[in-house]
Amino acid sequence: MSTFHDPCFDYQGGTLFAEDVNVQNIVNEFGTPCYVYSKAALVRQWQKLDRAFSDHPHQICFAVKANSNIAVLNILAKLGSGFDIVSAGELHRVLRAGGDPRKVIFSGVAKSKSEIAFAINSNIKCFNVESLAELERVQTVAEQLSAKASIGLRVNPDVDAQTHPYIATGLEESKFGITMDAAFEAYEAAKAMPNIHIHSIACHIGSQITKLSPFRDAVEKVFALVNQLKLAGIDIEQLDLGGGLGIRYKDEKLPSANDYIEVMLEQMRIANLDLPIAIEPGRYISGNSGILLTTVEYLKHNDSKNFAVVDAGMNDLLRPSLYQAYHQISNIQEKPTKAKKSYDIVGPVCESADVLAYDHPIDVAADDVLAIQSAGAYAFSMASNYNSRPRPPEIMVDDDQYHLIRKRESYGDLTSTESLLP
Repeated sequence: MSTFHDPCFDYQGGTLFAEDVNVQNIVNEFGTPCYVYSKAALVRQWQKLDRAFSDHPHQICFAVKANSNIAVLNILAKLGSGFDIVSAGELHRVLRAGGDPRKVIFSGVAKSKSEIAFAINSNIKCFNVESLAELERVQTVAEQLSAKASIGLRVNPDVDAQTHPYIATGLEESKFGITMDAAFEAYEAAKAMPNIHIHSIACHIGSQITKLSPFRDAVEKVFALVNQLKLAGIDIEQLDLGGGLGIRYKDEKLPSANDYIEVMLEQMRIANLDLPIAIEPGRYISGNSGILLTTVEYLKHNDSKNFAVVDAGMNDLLRPSLYQAYHQISNIQEKPTKAKKSYDIVGPVCESADVLAYDHPIDVAADDVLAIQSAGAYAFSMASNYNSRPRPPEIMVDDDQYHLIRKRESYGDLTSTESLLP
């Protein structure tokens, strides 16, 4: 039985394949560290959500921050996907990838004047406004451009997403969104602004959520506010219900896409609403569509620990160091024995936090290539050049073909934007 969380990655004849591509062939051509994605996995996950809505009007907006490679975005754009962005740089990527700006929602707490202007001039669908100060700024910029900006207010329902505190965004103490108490007045202020069009109401409570109850609690509060606004003559045209549905990293029990969407539709029926829905998944679509390949440089042993020292580090995959995140790690060659030992799998970065896995059971030898699973979201997109390490290449597998979608950085790339003093 495969230990991989997505069926597009599996062993054939004892060797790991990505779809119909022998992963060893990718290693031979591009070396390690190296990110490998499956197009089929991306498409399947997006379509699961799309089908779950059935005939209810909806828009799936992929969270670009999860994986911003333009080849990934282009695949999703061709499916009809919209995009959730949090910077002008992400908008630039969406446009380069062939995304439709009219399906773009601009979130984030610190939009600059230039970013707002770029988005308005690009004819995006909507700004998710996160403060009264931001609302006033959008009005000012839109007025200067003689334009009308569509907005939704991101409300904070004060719901515990029961996830890691770094990725929980729906509590009252979070920097995100406007409190429920302040939202009504903020909508009244927006209604009075001549260059603002009220389009939606938005809510996103966090990421890697594995239970349906937090979603249910959040949308119940949001829908109640929508009905209050309606009584005051403020009509909402669309419900933006965020993302956050989790994926399997280890042995999590997860709701299905159908169950996740049904929570929204059920609560909408209870609230007697009938509005289009936008959602903003990232991890659910791309998380298990990717792996990070890394080579074991050395095995190291002391009295209490075994270490497998690999060539990928926290600069390549930050999640274990930042979130104490677990990633299943497997050898790309199935071992005939069951002689697994517990290893700390550690990288080359000069930080004690550069540990990709603690006490991980694996049968491993020097020069083996390992596959770090669940590396399609918040992996390369968070990579850095710390320790002056070039970022790895990204490869997209499509059936029995594979394509370089980002080349490995060179040492020259590391200093290409720097200058010596005259």
